[in-house]
Amino acid sequence: QVQLVESGGGLVQAGGSLRLSCAVSGRTFNMYHMGWFRQAPGKEREFVAAIRWSGGRTYYADSVKGRFTISGDNAKNSVYLQMNSLKPEDTAVYYCAATTSVLLNTDPKKYGNWGQGTQVTVSS
Repeated sequence: QVQLVESGGGLVQAGGSLRLSCAVSGRTFNMYHMGWFRQAPGKEREFVAAIRWSGGRTYYADSVKGRFTISGDNAKNSVYLQMNSLKPEDTAVYYCAATTSVLLNTDPKKYGNWGQGTQVTVSS
């Protein structure tokens, strides 16, 4: 089993920045991709970004491309989401997730391990 713990959420004004962290522990040897998802009130959970756990390949939702950057540090067993130029529509609970799939997926159903989430609120 893999344990994921997010941190770094908070309240920020539009145009500001936040950096989310995801601490990873447990049986990480078969993890292949890490992803960030978000869920706003009354909406379905949506894909934000993903990265191959061993490093390199990344993928972003169109809504965050050019503003958000996903990165990983295997030595620290952590994954990060740097969020710049934040907009009120970015307000949501952000979740870190892990999958053993070798295919980079945007479908949350493909991710078997989830953190508890961290709230990000962007004021206008």
